[in-house]
Amino acid sequence: MKYLLKNASQTGFKYLDRNKQDPIVLIPGWATDYRIFDSLDLMFNYLLPVGFSPITFEKSLLETMKRNNITKISLFGWSLGGFVAAEFASRHANLVDELILVSIRKKYKKEELIEIKKLLRKNKKAYLYKFYTQCFPKKEQMRWFQENLLKDYCEKFDLNYLLETLDYLENTEIKPELLNGLEKIKIIHGEYDSIAPIQGATAIKDNLAYARFICIKDIGHIPFLKEDLGKYI
Repeated sequence: MKYLLKNASQTGFKYLDRNKQDPIVLIPGWATDYRIFDSLDLMFNYLLPVGFSPITFEKSLLETMKRNNITKISLFGWSLGGFVAAEFASRHANLVDELILVSIRKKYKKEELIEIKKLLRKNKKAYLYKFYTQCFPKKEQMRWFQENLLKDYCEKFDLNYLLETLDYLENTEIKPELLNGLEKIKIIHGEYDSIAPIQGATAIKDNLAYARFICIKDIGHIPFLKEDLGKYI
């Protein structure tokens, strides 16, 4: 699949009926897709973004909910997906049962993103390999990702898509004051996350009256590949 952020027709949702009662939307991070959640086992039916675009996500999800007579959803936003989830929840609190933010930070610095774009243009595959490796503080924790997704992820993502999603990150931030209308918020974070250091996530939590903070020990940016998050959600 070729990812073109400006092509709204590329955005859609795959419904996975797991014989559960309620739906949850799983929103992937930068340079990943819904398959990153393949090992995740939550007590929900899943709505999985296919051809994910953070720009058209809101419109597409609202249309999907209307078409399927879904009145409330939970949101599980990981990394970049956390920004998307928080933005949707801030605008549609009445449609959100629970907001779960995983491996988040308040904002990415422009200078940091400019450097990433430079490295991507120079050698896309080399930078992506480095990025994925940085998500895991220990090599053995990368095994599942390496066996199932690494090669495909390094090859499949269109450079323009990667650059444009970085543009999205440059122009968005998580604003806790816009989420205080929600009563059910969880923030889940890896202890050794080098992509989004844990101090940024705790600062967001401190400004959310109802939020519960869960630190996953001895893990980095993708905590759900090591820890069973179902016991927290």
